[in-house]
Amino acid sequence: MAAPGFWNDQQQAQAVVQQVKAAKGWVDPYDSITGRVASARELDEMLALEPDPDLDAEVDRETSTLDAEIEQFRLRSLLSGPDDFRDAQLEISAGAGGTEAQDWAAMLMRMYTRWAERKGYTIDILDLSEGEEAGIKGAVLEIKGLYAYGFLKAEIGVHRLVRISPFDAQARRHTSFASVFVYPVVNEEINIEIRDEDIKMDVFRASGAGGQHVNKTSSAVRLTHIPSGIVVASQQERSQHKNKGTAMKMLKNRLYQLEAERQAKKKAELDATKSDVSFGNQIRSYVFQPYTMVNDHRTELKIPDVQRIMDGDIDEFIEAYLSQTGSSGGSAAA
Repeated sequence: MAAPGFWNDQQQAQAVVQQVKAAKGWVDPYDSITGRVASARELDEMLALEPDPDLDAEVDRETSTLDAEIEQFRLRSLLSGPDDFRDAQLEISAGAGGTEAQDWAAMLMRMYTRWAERKGYTIDILDLSEGEEAGIKGAVLEIKGLYAYGFLKAEIGVHRLVRISPFDAQARRHTSFASVFVYPVVNEEINIEIRDEDIKMDVFRASGAGGQHVNKTSSAVRLTHIPSGIVVASQQERSQHKNKGTAMKMLKNRLYQLEAERQAKKKAELDATKSDVSFGNQIRSYVFQPYTMVNDHRTELKIPDVQRIMDGDIDEFIEAYLSQTGSSGGSAAA
């Protein structure tokens, strides 16, 4: 984590807003479910005293609905990673195979777009590289919504397609690959604010060129940033005020670089979990011919309705993965 003391007020406010939003995402559904369960119990007690077929059917419907919502709430309890509540950047890359693989990458992009729409999330296309004949070579989508990253990290890995290629004149069966990777969306830019209480300033006489003025006055400035331990100094100016200004610029640059390196390291750690886009590394296979089946090789969950999955109904796969891993916050490709 970056050294405390140089996040600006805007970043701190954004962090608080995200935390409040995440907390409401727990409290509001819990209060709603608890209240509805209490109401259903009261109705059930009334029915025990005075049976009513219509009311009994209503209680049964409410019970079924509550069962589904409680299961969703249980699933949410698995999203305990430090970045799970964040928006997500989803990167899709076509594997080797030319047009067939590029078409498969476009199909995955459509699948995740449909999934996000089902969730009520918003989707922004940040980057898109179209294929020469069809499909896409790659794309980066930003999917905005509470716990988007927590859910989508279950999709990290290689996805394999088996079908009769519409681009093959001889109608042969082809196997294609595309990779999916997901990053949590953090602050888009690094803004540095240095608090006065975090700075220790020392003044001293400048050495070297500068004439008698430099030697007679303590115009040089040394700043120590206490939280990070960074020390900078300036003695080139005749004025202590100007040297302090120069030193502050130097300190901000150092702190900016420190935070940039931290974020780059975190991204590199995520990148290191990427798998080769090739046979044997797939997390899931989507078979269109000679039969239809989507098979998740990590959880062994199999769903025969491939078209439903391609229309974005992938929650069963996500739920199975999160239940299996307990959502430790790590990569799904690990």
